[in-house]
Amino acid sequence: MTNQRSLLNRSLHRLRRAWSELNTSLRGESAWNLSPELPESDLAFLRARVQACLAMTGADYARRAEATRIGHAYAALGAEGRRRFLMLLATEFGTDDGAIDSAIDAWRASRSPRARESLRESLASPRVRLLTLLNSLPEGIKFLVDMRGELLDAAGGDEALGEVERDLKHLLHAWFDVGFLQLRRIDWNTPAAFLEKLIEYEAVHEITSWQDLKHRLASDRRLYAFVHPNMPDEPLIFVQVALCRDLAANVQTLLDTDASPIPAEDADTAIFYSISNAQRGLAGISFGNHLIRRVVNDLRQELPGLRQFATLSPIPGFAHWLGKLLAAGTGGPVDAGAEALRDKEALLLQGTAHPDWHRDAALAAALEPLLLRLCARYLNEYDAGKRRARDPVAHFHLGNGAIVARLNWMADTSPRGLSQSFGMMVNYLYDPREIDANSENYSRSGQIACAPALRDNPARRRWPWQARPDDATAP
Repeated sequence: MTNQRSLLNRSLHRLRRAWSELNTSLRGESAWNLSPELPESDLAFLRARVQACLAMTGADYARRAEATRIGHAYAALGAEGRRRFLMLLATEFGTDDGAIDSAIDAWRASRSPRARESLRESLASPRVRLLTLLNSLPEGIKFLVDMRGELLDAAGGDEALGEVERDLKHLLHAWFDVGFLQLRRIDWNTPAAFLEKLIEYEAVHEITSWQDLKHRLASDRRLYAFVHPNMPDEPLIFVQVALCRDLAANVQTLLDTDASPIPAEDADTAIFYSISNAQRGLAGISFGNHLIRRVVNDLRQELPGLRQFATLSPIPGFAHWLGKLLAAGTGGPVDAGAEALRDKEALLLQGTAHPDWHRDAALAAALEPLLLRLCARYLNEYDAGKRRARDPVAHFHLGNGAIVARLNWMADTSPRGLSQSFGMMVNYLYDPREIDANSENYSRSGQIACAPALRDNPARRRWPWQARPDDATAP
């Protein structure tokens, strides 16, 4: 949250500077001097200016000038002041229920095109018109993305703020249609300001230094980002790829800055090892499936020798799920029966409580088959009520058409990896021939595509398709 707040404040500072120049060119006026907390007198002033802006019927020039000043005022407020302004939009600039009722009555009476248009207009709240005006300003779309990010954090259970957030989501969903997005390959020659943002936004495996970032842009690595034409200096989502020989089984090996790169043309496998959403305000607007498919297509064209496209992914929900399972005492006959599992449960609870349990070779060996089986069960569970796989990362990849391919023991021994999944990671396999069918089956009926070896015996070290070099992507 602290990093998000820092990024937001930096973004608002940049917007204030840009819009101050626009204020001068449009109106020749300085910004309003409002208190950062937006006390009642300042709130009343802003209410009047929003009303005046929305009431303007003349040239678009005047409306844009007034919208600029309103946006500039919002950017200059503190966190509490911005929340009070958002609450103003929520409570006083929503739809008019009376006007909607009248428009419905008129539509029922005439069924005319004019009545239909009037009904459509009555359903559009005044605040949506203001937000649309703000989008037309320089960097306005970034301003609105950040505004929705704040709303997502501030709304909580507040229904009024939730309505403003949903209004913004509908607008952003249209403005960020995947057809508008540009795929950009990032390398060491990319402007430093953009690279710095990748360091800040990386959410899966922290980029610890510029040297670390340079390693992730080496000759056997690829990094791609989606950008929007109106936000060319901001990544929306980005993916990091390692070019390897065969499936990767350990993330520390991938992240080792001392490792020597392999020639890209010698790689037969592309491993997607980190996918990060960079804009909090675009949560719930999905780009990841399009990003992966675009990158797979680009890599196949660049490197025809690639035969496998897979991830090395975290399993963030497993430890929490297992904790609930153990607390309920309902492990079930996963391996040698319920009684044997209860004995293993006691060992698991006691042994993994120590932060260095994984360094105890005997304990780790005893836990390995049980944890692999439990994790395989977890990854194959579908929550019918929520219509999604139990694990959020699994839901993302399964929805994109991937196969749950292989569990990797002690693949991430970082504190996060141990706390989330006892050090395990999973390979999701993207077979270009099966992506569409897998995605459709998952979305339609909750069918989880999984390698037979993982269903039957997740502790196996060899996998059926690895023995067939002519058909390396088949499960």
